[in-house]
Amino acid sequence: MATAIAAVATTATRAVVPLPCKNASTAPGAAVTLGRREGLAACFAALTLSLARPASAAILEADDDEELLERVKKDRKKRLERQGVIISSDKEKGYLQELIYKLSKVGQAIENNDLAAASSLLGPSTNADWVQNVNAAFAKLSTSPEDKIEVDNFNSSLSSLFSSVGDRDIEYSKLAFVSSASALEKWIGFAGLVGQLKGL
Repeated sequence: MATAIAAVATTATRAVVPLPCKNASTAPGAAVTLGRREGLAACFAALTLSLARPASAAILEADDDEELLERVKKDRKKRLERQGVIISSDKEKGYLQELIYKLSKVGQAIENNDLAAASSLLGPSTNADWVQNVNAAFAKLSTSPEDKIEVDNFNSSLSSLFSSVGDRDIEYSKLAFVSSASALEKWIGFAGLVGQLKGL
């Protein structure tokens, strides 16, 4: 922009130099008038360009603001829908609370190297009623891809926990327990249940 304005100014300066002429009373005045007109026209053109660019930028910024506003509205709608599901899921939250208490007791048994007690708490297999209830709660309260990933991680780790405890493998039981608890904690965060369940 500065280069263009400088070039316009130079052109205008050259235009006002009086040309040799026979009629000294009229020709110099005409040259001055011509120079002023060209200079004003050039400045007006430069001003028009400078005003047009901010206008285009403002349009782009307005589009960005509209997109941001739409995302905010969608996020708010999702949060409200999730809150509605949570409020109407007292039974499912009860299943999850039982899961937390059970895992806490299983963890204590494993820490004490009492895998027999841990096995008794877990039950015979992942087909146990409490596992089915927990997965029903997961299904209702999981609304995002992140939720579902952590549900899969939890179930995989829980299956390993059942196997390790059944095989009386203390080291693998510890690893599987930590992995199960970690996946559950992440899922609770994603599902918006932080502060609504005790024992975490």
